[in-house]
Amino acid sequence: MVETKKEKIINRLEHHLRMTSRQLIKMGTEEEAIHYLIESFKSELYCDFVGVILADADEFVPKAWGGNANELSNVFPMEIEKCSPLILGQSLHSKETNKQEDCILMAKLKETGVKTWFTVPLTDDVHRFGFCIIGFFTYVPLLEMDKIFDEFGKDVAIAISLARRKDQQLRKIEGIEWISRNLSINQSLKENINEFTIRAGLGTNAQSACIYLFNEKENCFDLQVPVFGIKDFDEKVIVDHKNTFKEYFPFIEKSGGHQITIPIVVDLKTIGVLQVGNKNGNLLFSEDDVNTLKLLSDHIAILLKNALLYNLEKDNRKRLHILLDYQQALVKETVVNDDFHGVTKMLAELYGGSVILLDRFFHPLSYKIEESELGDIGKLREVLENERIRTGTFKVLEQGRPPFLISPINGVNALLGYLAICINNGDLDEFDQLTVELSRNICSIQFIKQKLVLDADKQAKDTLMSKLLVKNIEDDQSILQYANLFQWDIFKPHRVANLAIDLAESEVAGLNLFEQTAKKSIVWDYINEGITLKSKKILMATFSEHFLFIVPIEDEKNRKQFWMDFYKTVRKAVSKSMIKCEVHLGIGSKVENMNEYFNSYEQSLQVLNVVKSRFKSKGYSLFEEIGSYTILHDLNFSVVTTFIESQLGVLLDFTDKKNSDLLQTLSTYLQHNGNAKGTSEELYIHRSSLLYRLEKIESLLEIDLNDSETRFNLMMAIKLYDLNRQIF
Repeated sequence: MVETKKEKIINRLEHHLRMTSRQLIKMGTEEEAIHYLIESFKSELYCDFVGVILADADEFVPKAWGGNANELSNVFPMEIEKCSPLILGQSLHSKETNKQEDCILMAKLKETGVKTWFTVPLTDDVHRFGFCIIGFFTYVPLLEMDKIFDEFGKDVAIAISLARRKDQQLRKIEGIEWISRNLSINQSLKENINEFTIRAGLGTNAQSACIYLFNEKENCFDLQVPVFGIKDFDEKVIVDHKNTFKEYFPFIEKSGGHQITIPIVVDLKTIGVLQVGNKNGNLLFSEDDVNTLKLLSDHIAILLKNALLYNLEKDNRKRLHILLDYQQALVKETVVNDDFHGVTKMLAELYGGSVILLDRFFHPLSYKIEESELGDIGKLREVLENERIRTGTFKVLEQGRPPFLISPINGVNALLGYLAICINNGDLDEFDQLTVELSRNICSIQFIKQKLVLDADKQAKDTLMSKLLVKNIEDDQSILQYANLFQWDIFKPHRVANLAIDLAESEVAGLNLFEQTAKKSIVWDYINEGITLKSKKILMATFSEHFLFIVPIEDEKNRKQFWMDFYKTVRKAVSKSMIKCEVHLGIGSKVENMNEYFNSYEQSLQVLNVVKSRFKSKGYSLFEEIGSYTILHDLNFSVVTTFIESQLGVLLDFTDKKNSDLLQTLSTYLQHNGNAKGTSEELYIHRSSLLYRLEKIESLLEIDLNDSETRFNLMMAIKLYDLNRQIF
């Protein structure tokens, strides 16, 4: 089939467009590709003019012209919204002028005398760059090549996109080379800012460029000098936390405007911004300009971070020298003096604020504060008593005042006290944390020194008790020396009181014997603290795993009231320890001379047994108040054990084996004079259960509980068992 002339022209044009597309892909820059495109159209189509029009923000801007198009080029830039919406999506031609009456481009073409024209959209799947326009001042018949030109436009768009990427990479490489040549940490901040602003202005063809750095104290962005070009920037940009960042810098990382602002970020924190304004030629800033400024911003951030680290290292070195000087002075203070006053005074100088040192029971040992701040001590105690404080806990004691940093002071596996330091900014850097740790260690040393003194005191008391609380005293002179050491008049009348500390099951769960003893020691320390505040005449000591008080009789102006108050004081001190336990107190008879202390001590042990058995709810008792027990106290030990064994032996064995406390049932029944109703109510059991137990007791002991003589013997045996419970 013979090919027509029209088909030949179309095939020739299609072949030319394909070849042109291949050449465009090889072009290195956008300008080179566009000029090649224009020359290609002019040579093949013999047109009067060719223009490449690109979209920039909201306007069409001519990128390049070829041929006689002076009059037409003057109508640009042109608002995009006033042109046909189809111009970026498909090819248009002069035949459609009547259909697009609202298009300003078509109107201008008609005004300038262009008879024939057509457009090619430069659009691919992602970008809509603009369009190419080809025009003739005379009438030329147009071929139906819309689809061919549309495909060609896509190829051109891809070529422009590739060229822009190459250009962008080249500019990045040039920027990095420029930065490596011109910027240095050894230069001053002012010199580096000058280099950066010049590079930002020239690299984006802007009329002005500047850098703002954030001022945390004044909560604003400060303009840094020098600036590039026109100096029309605000000196300060005040930051209001209620507003967003874009309200201060509306063109943040945004192209298509007359300004661009790029954040300067160090460690995810914005420390400033790089800003340029008013592009030369009254053009708008492009996405390439944004990328150029981002590159500069990244290097500004690196430079500022390095400078910050350098200055921080110098400051830390200076602070470290100061800290070492204070450390030497504090260590010297702990060697020369045994108290904490010199230590707290130095720490207050070091931190420039109030310092309070408390023991583990929240009592102030030493402090350095203003007189108007004395109320802080009471508030601090409330915080410590109500909360479990971790290392480095900040607490605001009063609204509007600087917070206190509260740190526990620990020794070897023990809490020694608390250090509270008023920190003005309420924040600590690594160096501040090191300083606090040093302060805690110095205080710990002083606590340990005092603990050594207290341990020596405890050892002396233990020695005194071991010499005093024996049946036959052998070294009375040594006892007098120790008594004088504690300023204790041993010849005045006293009583020996014995305290039992019984931990709750929840407190001993999973603990070994050593750990249980440690908990009891903590409770005992609280009791020591409470009793010492009440009276300094009372001697407190531990002996054979017993907790003892030796109390002067002269304090017993009203014996009953005194011991009631004494026991309340003990209970109150125990509650402060936050350790769940029960305490019972057995109080021996009055001691008139040195040889009677052992007897009072023995009595206190037996009274303690009776209290646990008979007066548990009351919690304490004196030897004189336990009635018939006082007579039973002095009975021969061998006779007592024989009598208890004959009366209760079988019952005690059965209770141990069966884990059934029949002894308690019998004791309660006898105390109620054989009243079954009262007994069952106290034991919280049914009457039938009680009768079954009583039958079992009668069967085991082979007795009749209705016999009065039998009841008397059983009651006597139970009382003796109470006095000597620890033996059985």
